[in-house]
Amino acid sequence: MPRLAIQYLFVDHQLSITTMATVRIESIDFFYVSMPEILDIGDGSQDALLVRVRAGDNEGWGECEAAPLVSIASLVCPMSHSACKPVQASVVGQSLDSVHDIRRINNLVRTNSLDLLQADHTLSGIDIALWDLLGRRLNEPVWKLLGYRQSCSKTPYASVLFGDTAEQTYRKAKEIRANGFLAAKFGWGPFGTSSVRADVDQLHAAREGLGDEGILLVDAGTVWISDLDAARSRLDALRATRATWLEEPFVSGALAEYRALSEVSVPIGLAGGEGCHNYYMAKHMLDHAGLKYVQIDAGRIGGITTAKDVADYAVSKKVTYVNHTFTSNLALSASLQPFAGIEADRICEYPTELKPLAKKITKNTIARDAHGQVQAPEAPGLGMDIDIEGIKPYLVETEIRVAGKVLYQTPPLT
Repeated sequence: MPRLAIQYLFVDHQLSITTMATVRIESIDFFYVSMPEILDIGDGSQDALLVRVRAGDNEGWGECEAAPLVSIASLVCPMSHSACKPVQASVVGQSLDSVHDIRRINNLVRTNSLDLLQADHTLSGIDIALWDLLGRRLNEPVWKLLGYRQSCSKTPYASVLFGDTAEQTYRKAKEIRANGFLAAKFGWGPFGTSSVRADVDQLHAAREGLGDEGILLVDAGTVWISDLDAARSRLDALRATRATWLEEPFVSGALAEYRALSEVSVPIGLAGGEGCHNYYMAKHMLDHAGLKYVQIDAGRIGGITTAKDVADYAVSKKVTYVNHTFTSNLALSASLQPFAGIEADRICEYPTELKPLAKKITKNTIARDAHGQVQAPEAPGLGMDIDIEGIKPYLVETEIRVAGKVLYQTPPLT
């Protein structure tokens, strides 16, 4: 006779008690998908590592924001020592009946794979899939399982790369406004790689294309590493073009440089955090970097569980939480869940230059409403339907063999 679990759900302010048979995680399937050609540009939608978790008759999907092959290896690699075990060893066979089980599994992975440095990236996709599975099983959206009463509307910003020239950036900005976006973020590309004059031209082109009312956000993509003078030399142009924030001027660990820049950048706020791979890295950024906006990628930091912890801490620090995502609508839904119910944190990243692969991962999308707003789906789990047939043409058949033994082989995509 199967063991029964009592599940407590807080719905409409009333305690609901349901009894269900315990389920255990039976499989974790990783699918490496890729465009036929990978370009040397800052576009994370060119490949993906999709995660499918199955438990009984239940299924959930997630996505890692990581190099696919490396994360597959961390899932199945031979144990090196007691704190360097394959990630799957802490997940397969575990019960999954409540949100507490998801946190318990997170802790197991981090304990057993402490020295496996890819573990947090790999865990991210698994954690997202666990939330999706549990939400579908309990017929609740993930944000409600996280304790939120509603999914608040967010203002999406079109997230694009700077053009190779200022003229290309201007045309992109004009198109973004014509498509009804109130905000746009330009990043990477040539920005910060040559002269201050070239960057000034790029910023003014973006502002001119967006018009006076458009919200301009700028992403330097860590181009200056820790060069404070290089970042400071762009502040006048950022002020002149009324940029709301400067994102990732430095690498995530350059806390002193972030803090020093924040003291002279007003009214330009500093944004960062997408490079944080665990809660403590994000906490250090919030405590010491002088951020006005913290950007967290659920596909990197350890999943929805850890991202929600950061969102809660950001509220306590009066720092605006912003999702980071540049890939599929599956990843977009996952990234919205941790702050779905925080009404004051309104702005969200919304990828608009997706490669065909990223568009094919789900059958449905998170579309803007009549007011140009988006919100985390109301449907159970992540609310996204995986397009199996759409994914298949991009599947990269992969095998990992050690000492003659096959540790991983691309599973059937059915």
